[in-house]
Amino acid sequence: MKGRTIVLDHIGAVEAAAYLVDGKLDDILIDHADAARPGAIYRGICDRPIKGQGGMMLRLPEGETAFLRHSKGLRPGQPMLVQVTGFSEVGKAVPVTDRVLFKSRYAIVTPGKPGLNISRQITDEDVRDNLLAVAHGVFDAEHGLILRSSCEGADEVEIADDILAMTALADAVLADAEGSAPEALTEGDGPHALAWREWAGVADVVTQAGAFAEHGVLDQLAGLADPLVSLGEGTMYVEPTRALVAVDVNTGNDTTPAAALKANLAAARALPRALRLRGLAGQITVDFVSMSKAHRKQVEQSLRASFKADPIETSLVGWTPMGLFELQRKRERPPFPTAILRDI
Repeated sequence: MKGRTIVLDHIGAVEAAAYLVDGKLDDILIDHADAARPGAIYRGICDRPIKGQGGMMLRLPEGETAFLRHSKGLRPGQPMLVQVTGFSEVGKAVPVTDRVLFKSRYAIVTPGKPGLNISRQITDEDVRDNLLAVAHGVFDAEHGLILRSSCEGADEVEIADDILAMTALADAVLADAEGSAPEALTEGDGPHALAWREWAGVADVVTQAGAFAEHGVLDQLAGLADPLVSLGEGTMYVEPTRALVAVDVNTGNDTTPAAALKANLAAARALPRALRLRGLAGQITVDFVSMSKAHRKQVEQSLRASFKADPIETSLVGWTPMGLFELQRKRERPPFPTAILRDI
């Protein structure tokens, strides 16, 4: 199966979306009903400042707590709008920001940040001028507006409708900002809505029930329970621990002089996908096959190119004195729920 395919289906009763490239699973989104979705907006109530960290704990509905990274100008009992930025680990507060965004496929509305901007990835001046005309025709709010790269080649009516929908949502949520009790104002997008929003490239979309089985998604998901990732040029093991994600690269049976570099470059190309599918983030330590310092530069360049195309923010920290490579990855998703494999 050639080309790109988006498959929208369920695993048991759980909503999920899969992105396939030439039949190979490249990304998976699975709903987690027991966790606050990134992008969800709450009216939180400031609870107590966290001394030493400069942050503020907030109360959310149903006894949940959130952590805001700053507390300047805030007081206990004060209501404020916050948006979930990622998944929290078990026993930890939900990470939130007070910079609330209303994001859809084509438009991002930014309350308190006036101005009209177009993605820099759109370079054609005629296209940019047309998009400005579309935006000025429907957008007159006091908010800011960003037109995303997916607007290029899109239908102008759909773009205008998207702008109007996000503006209306922003106005409705801001109108509910005040109150004495915490409240969920939006629930955040589920996997199917996220797939529509973020996987905006040209792709076939399959929505019928049973499509995961028909397109081989379930078989590929079953393999995520195994830490082994076959590279073709060696092997890679991706294993999460409580403190970090450990990645070990091996040459396998190849004993040629170039084996180490080939395996390490293959691992650098495969690592973003392996982490993305498994929902792994935080501190990541990679034990590459021993190599010269000159080859280290090649591997690092390959890593940077690979993660540049990855949708999840990842910082490449660098090499340790022991020759390990460290990364720091944003927690935008929870780990792949291996328990769901029982439903496959």
